[in-house]
Amino acid sequence: MVVLIVTCPPGREGDAILELEWALGKVHVRGTDWGGVLIAETPLGKDEAIKRLLSFETQALQRVTPLDYLLPAGIEEMEEKAVELMKGKTGTFAVRAKVRGNKKLGEKEIERALGSRIVKELDLRVDLSRPDWVVAVEVIGKKAGLGVLRGDEILKFEVKD
Repeated sequence: MVVLIVTCPPGREGDAILELEWALGKVHVRGTDWGGVLIAETPLGKDEAIKRLLSFETQALQRVTPLDYLLPAGIEEMEEKAVELMKGKTGTFAVRAKVRGNKKLGEKEIERALGSRIVKELDLRVDLSRPDWVVAVEVIGKKAGLGVLRGDEILKFEVKD
């Protein structure tokens, strides 16, 4: 199962939901309190979901970030999952966080906390410009999506009118 954080132009959420259903088949999509931000869950694996989305000609999807977990938005929980996901990885990494609707957490705070914990426990190196791995964190209110991705696994599309 993979969790997808999907962005689309505000007001085009319905189109984006239909496109996700067409591209992925089995998918559960829900809106958020933020216009143009959707959370989708599919039983497909990450690689299969990415393959299907890349082969689909989208009109409404802007960005799709596949994540491994959806969990409570707390630093300790995110640190534990980040370390778990990075175990066995080699090379360099960077933590990239996006926070929406949570005044208790800041993007830089999350990036520093998770990054320092990974360095301390797994002895991996940080490379902010060209990392081998990206620890992606998407905080949406009280929930956080978290995943470890290669750079080409974050999908960006040009929206067509």
